[in-house]
Amino acid sequence: MSTILFDTPIFGPVHSRRLGVSLGINLLPADGKVCSFDCIYCECGYNSDFKTKSKLPTREEVHIALENKLQDMQANGPAPDVFTFAGNGEPTIHPHFAEIIDDTLALRDKYFPNAKVSVLSNAAHINRPAVFDALNKVDNNILKLDTVDEDYIRLVDRPVAKYSLSDVIEHLKAYNGNCIIQTMFLKGMYKGKDVDNTSDNYVLPWIEAVKEIAPRQVMIYTIERETPDHDLLKASREELDRIVSLLKKEGIYTTASY
Repeated sequence: MSTILFDTPIFGPVHSRRLGVSLGINLLPADGKVCSFDCIYCECGYNSDFKTKSKLPTREEVHIALENKLQDMQANGPAPDVFTFAGNGEPTIHPHFAEIIDDTLALRDKYFPNAKVSVLSNAAHINRPAVFDALNKVDNNILKLDTVDEDYIRLVDRPVAKYSLSDVIEHLKAYNGNCIIQTMFLKGMYKGKDVDNTSDNYVLPWIEAVKEIAPRQVMIYTIERETPDHDLLKASREELDRIVSLLKKEGIYTTASY
């Protein structure tokens, strides 16, 4: 099984399909995956396959590593388009996530003030005030909502802690438009069950929830790299384009990564 894990707090820059030249920030351990979801499509693999032995990087370690990298990029290039919190799991798990966001915004302003700060999050922890507020400060809080079918979320996204879909949606609405929804569309089978969420049975109720949330953007995407479960398939360009057109009819700015 091929997986992608990062062994340092700062990685890249890499070219992101959605974000451009992206400098990655990993707040999880260097030797494995830690996440409050255990998605069957995650490029980092399953949580159980990568039990970690090392600790989370400290706030100070992240700050030093980031500043050193930015000094190098300022001297030698390239200039980043975005700083992206991603890495080996869910970044908002870090107990000092809010403080690290403040540090990152200050370093961004010092070295590359035109760059954006983005966070890729499963949105499971936005009920925590410090996390909610920190995500409200960044340029791009890219928050997962793969469906509004809770059974599907339990099957595919597989939350490993307390999770309430209705609570997540209410907190997404509380951003008052200052959020980006990201949704994975895929096909195939898992444990004998069809996981195709491109049909109207899934898409239309999801669109109604998106309309209630009223995000400033929706990013839809599909599988790009090898997944831990090998019976999964990409959604087609035509299927993603159809979903984009449905959202655009509702006046919602939407992009697709194929």
